[in-house]
Amino acid sequence: MIHQQTGRRASLFVTAAIIFAACGGGVSSSPTANASGGPSSASSAAPSTGAPIPVPPTANVALQGAGATFPALLYQVWIEKFATAYPNIQIDYQAIGSGGGIKAISQGTVDFGASDAAMKDAEIAALPAGTQVLHIPTALGAVVVTYNLKGKDGNPISGLQLDADNVAGIFLGHITKWSDPAIAANNPDVAANLPDTAILVVHRADSSGTTNAFTTYLDTVSAEWHASVGAGKEVKWPVGTGAPGNDGVSAGVKQNDGSVGYVELEYASISGLKSAKIKNAAGAFVAGSVDGVTAAADAIAAQFPADFRQAPIINGAGDGTYPIASYTYILAYVDQKDAAKGQALVAFLYWALTDGQAEEKGIGYAPLPASIQAKALDALQQFTTDGSPIWP
Repeated sequence: MIHQQTGRRASLFVTAAIIFAACGGGVSSSPTANASGGPSSASSAAPSTGAPIPVPPTANVALQGAGATFPALLYQVWIEKFATAYPNIQIDYQAIGSGGGIKAISQGTVDFGASDAAMKDAEIAALPAGTQVLHIPTALGAVVVTYNLKGKDGNPISGLQLDADNVAGIFLGHITKWSDPAIAANNPDVAANLPDTAILVVHRADSSGTTNAFTTYLDTVSAEWHASVGAGKEVKWPVGTGAPGNDGVSAGVKQNDGSVGYVELEYASISGLKSAKIKNAAGAFVAGSVDGVTAAADAIAAQFPADFRQAPIINGAGDGTYPIASYTYILAYVDQKDAAKGQALVAFLYWALTDGQAEEKGIGYAPLPASIQAKALDALQQFTTDGSPIWP
């Protein structure tokens, strides 16, 4: 079960469920069980050790998780499908932002956290003595620049194209009108229709992995942003108004003509908001898409760090690569104090990394590259309880 911070997000998830059902990605179907009781599908992959598929305990178990809003739509589908296969396992996920997920796992108030921003060295050093947290990558997504703008003719403007200078200029507060010549130069087809409407920036108010990815982009492409603002889950925004969660930013943009914000791709789609095409490293204006994110991840898969703490993928190589992509992670203690919970968590993570990957494209997320999926599966065998492997 996903718990939301606001009624606004609850409405968003209802809409999402309808969309999933309509596109054949509904939550009512269950995975096929194999002879050992574990899920099985064409997307499943065994770890390199060839160990049997992990299964949850037969007793009732409740797991509590909290963190990133970025993957919350995906996790909702996973939790519901896993519960269909294993109704004795209850998973409750609170979408409170990546910073909240890191705080919760660090303080031991949840069974797992979630974050789009990998934990920093200082955050890892602040963990309780003798503990270790694993970063388990689960998916990738695009951070898109979403906008709400009516042209001089009174009709919504679509197909807007922005380069790095445009995006940085808007969020620095230097570009304040949609009719600015710098924006018009990238949009010859609609330049005459661009209004003098003031640009209203909406940004995250909470500690956010989506913010980390977006500000990493700005920090990379703008020397002024790098010198004056920087990158991180929280920054001091030069302009704009804050809103909680991806859904809060989406709502803020949707409610105000002339507004602009940044969200995970699927939140823009569900909210019915338009997203700008962003100029990538190859000089092409590219819309946020699963394929564009996949291209970004595939290009650097060989350099994926051993501790899995991959930074956002900014301006990746390739003509069709989308320039703002990010992994998202489940965070969990290596040594699980509760054996039953540890067994249930490992089984759920295995399902998410195998059968669950097939759900991602239909919801607007990119599945893990095959090499990263294999590494993540192997990492599950590091989990222990009282020093003994949970999945031997």
